[in-house]
Amino acid sequence: MNNYPSSKDQHHLSIALMVGNSRLHWALFIDKTLYSTGDTFHLSASIIQQLAQYPTLDNWLTAISLPSNLPIIPDYPIPLILASVVPCQTALWQIYPHLRLITLEDVPLGGMYPTLGIDRALAVWGAGKLLGFPTLVIDAGTALTFTGADNHQCLVGGAILPGLGLQFASLGQKTGQLPLLETGLMTSLPPRFAMNTSDAIQSGVIYILLSGIKDFIEAWWQLFPDSQIVMTGGDSNLLKNYLYQQFPDIANRLIVENKLIFQGIKDIVIR
Repeated sequence: MNNYPSSKDQHHLSIALMVGNSRLHWALFIDKTLYSTGDTFHLSASIIQQLAQYPTLDNWLTAISLPSNLPIIPDYPIPLILASVVPCQTALWQIYPHLRLITLEDVPLGGMYPTLGIDRALAVWGAGKLLGFPTLVIDAGTALTFTGADNHQCLVGGAILPGLGLQFASLGQKTGQLPLLETGLMTSLPPRFAMNTSDAIQSGVIYILLSGIKDFIEAWWQLFPDSQIVMTGGDSNLLKNYLYQQFPDIANRLIVENKLIFQGIKDIVIR
């Protein structure tokens, strides 16, 4: 593990990456402050090699479109904090010279099992530190996951199922005649009993998904009636909008926060 570089400057800049299944999520920290976040595609091996050879701010600005109006311009190699659920991507980043790799051993959550995803562990830890324990995190990304921790900061458990986009993609790609639907234009609930194929797919996927989310939330509140429930991930706002239309009493109690993983990283590494 490499420490942050020493400098006479008062402020220090560092970058955190969370390598997800389909996207690369980044955060920029200035000292202990989470300054900016964003998303991009996975970086190629050649770009990672360029960053490893020249870990300068200019190269990072080109690689992941960091904000260009930063209040400081560091003259030292940029330190990198990495968490990843994609082993081949993790291997590519091992060449970076100022790397701190976060694993489950770094997360102070009790009761974790060895194959728990680091993204789920960091998100539930970040939610607990930000909003208090107990907490349930619903991550609406490529996979839809539920991860809960109790008031003793111990993992209660959770569930994993295909996310909204993945369910649409599986029907479009694995069947002969069903269309491939995109979630980008879906803002309102489809008719439950549809009269065309596109609406029928949306009805089947969305209503079953919402009922499942409702069931998990109600089961969690049976265990922890006063617990916060937080939604995160790329489809979190869309799913909360659907929940408002279908189950408004539940939706009103949900919090959407898309920086949970980086809140967890901040508490573990940057504090």
